[in-house]
Amino acid sequence: MDIKREILKLKKERNAVIMAHNYQRPEVQDVADFVGDSLELAIKTSKTQADIIVFAGVRFMAETAKILSPKKTVLLPNYRAGCPMADMVTPEDVRKLRKKYPEAAFVAYVNTTAEVKAEIDICCTSANAVKVVESLPQKLIVFLPDRNLAHWVSTQVKDKEIIPFDGYCYVHNGFTLKDLLKARKKHPEAEVLAHPEAPPEVVENADFVLSTSGMIRHTKRSQAREFIIATEFGLSHRLKKENPEKEFYSPGPPRFCGNMKLTTIDDVYNSLLKMQHEIVLSQDIIERAKKSLERMLEVI
Repeated sequence: MDIKREILKLKKERNAVIMAHNYQRPEVQDVADFVGDSLELAIKTSKTQADIIVFAGVRFMAETAKILSPKKTVLLPNYRAGCPMADMVTPEDVRKLRKKYPEAAFVAYVNTTAEVKAEIDICCTSANAVKVVESLPQKLIVFLPDRNLAHWVSTQVKDKEIIPFDGYCYVHNGFTLKDLLKARKKHPEAEVLAHPEAPPEVVENADFVLSTSGMIRHTKRSQAREFIIATEFGLSHRLKKENPEKEFYSPGPPRFCGNMKLTTIDDVYNSLLKMQHEIVLSQDIIERAKKSLERMLEVI
């Protein structure tokens, strides 16, 4: 069986689109209609005319698609694909912090569950976190769940006090300054690009701090021929595909997200064939969470 051809056939029959995050397996990215970061895919899902969205990513991303397109059927190809960082913060955590900081604005990374999005004021992504925080009238910001992204935002928005939640991405948090300096020594001509989820000492020693979409744009227009990329190594497939004449390295051993890599091309096929692993959210959660996402989209 030619699985790619069968997927294309099923997509047409069901009026479906496949969304894939930049960290997905190469073969999954290659059958997707859209490949991007959280922000790009959130926008695409809100605008698609398809009846079915197959979201090759992790659960919070598929939930975001459902929140923005509640009348569409959203499928998560592998039901076990969660996000450890998203699970670090609960709605109860937010409610407790609300009582402690009643005057603060609450900003949540999109890497959170639908239930958490329903409790906060506005969402952000790594691409627009600074812009979102700058847009708020409050001077006190509770930022969750990623402490590293919160730290990066605090260095860019000096007139606000940012209170970080103590969460992190286990993949990005694994990058070290020691590995970064070794990579620089080995590849002295390379530009260093770091994701803001990386630890502060890594971010501070990068040439550019960018979201995955920012990295894709930068490597296309840069005159550099080599890049050290401090993000999940799945991005390298797209970077190399779009810049075959350039080289991409990881600072230290390549870091992979086991949750992102759970989804296989067979999972994508089976989700379409059997219409399985549908994302179901209550109307109350959808309505409340949608407000925080729509506020984010208004800032873009």
